[in-house]
Amino acid sequence: MMMTYSENAQSNTMATLDPLTISVLGGGSFGTAVANIAAMNGYQVYQWMRNAEQAQEMAAKRENSRYLPGFALDEKLHPVNDFDAVARSQVVFVAIPSKNFRKVVRQVATRLQPGQMLVSTTKGIEPESFKLMSQILTEEAPQCHVGVLSGPNLAKEIAVRQLTATVIASDHADLCNSIQAILHCDFFRVYAGSDRYGVELGGALKNIYAIAAGMSAALGMGENTRSMLMTRSLAEMSRFAVHMGADPLTFLGLAGVGDLIATCMSPLSRNYRVGFALGQGRDLEAIIDELGEVAEGVNTLRYVKAKTDQLGIYMPLVQGLYSVVFEGKNVPAVIGGMMMAAQGDDVEFELLDKSTKA
Repeated sequence: MMMTYSENAQSNTMATLDPLTISVLGGGSFGTAVANIAAMNGYQVYQWMRNAEQAQEMAAKRENSRYLPGFALDEKLHPVNDFDAVARSQVVFVAIPSKNFRKVVRQVATRLQPGQMLVSTTKGIEPESFKLMSQILTEEAPQCHVGVLSGPNLAKEIAVRQLTATVIASDHADLCNSIQAILHCDFFRVYAGSDRYGVELGGALKNIYAIAAGMSAALGMGENTRSMLMTRSLAEMSRFAVHMGADPLTFLGLAGVGDLIATCMSPLSRNYRVGFALGQGRDLEAIIDELGEVAEGVNTLRYVKAKTDQLGIYMPLVQGLYSVVFEGKNVPAVIGGMMMAAQGDDVEFELLDKSTKA
């Protein structure tokens, strides 16, 4: 019988860290994909999910029928509804939607030990504070080493073993080395990086532009439009990121342009699907209810729009998309206004000290 966190909280004691034990917090599609790769590589993986019935069903059927139906789970992946394994896990992946991210991390923080490795896979931003998930990890568990896993990683393609690459970014080289060892296999390649903030910010920002890409596809726009949208999205992402302190070169890698391409071109992307449905004239709330999964880009759009207004950063795509999604503006009118805006420089990495326009 599964025990809940509250039933175990009083008995919590620090355990000896086991390098072969891994915890994954979150029962969604990507958390499951990561958990299964680690299990396939010989680690004992404990995947926590908030819903006890979902954990029991996954354990019995050996599949995550809600998020990755038809995808068989390795025998070393153990779905659980308690946090018992967290205290002895060398690595803890946190795959919780941004809305509940801090709440869950705060629940497990007292179980974490100095030197444990926490890796966020969530591509979102906390409202009000505008903090990224790794910053929340550092605040709630300062005794741990923190990293970010991000890239063009559509969970359903990983599940069927399509060739995929990702980036693990951290200030700690030992964490990067550990994650590369845990997740590397014949269809999943892990590159290392040191720009944790840039890698994470790229993963969050690209969700906004995936909505725009889905919308343009629904409106029947051509390949010229798609290529323009993606390249101007990249310029806008990098402009914002540099203003926030990230390295612009990070956005030329997997966590920047790589992730942007994947989410702007694939119907497997939740944010793309939201945009496509919006382009068909459907209601946002109904779209999200039907999706059944978190589309981080919707909230990220809201937060980034507020931040760009506050800081005075030129973000025409964000401004235009916001007016369509949240203000009900007419799409052709918004596009027409953007096309008539002042024309600036194409490539601006070398022009970061100038006032440029997209």
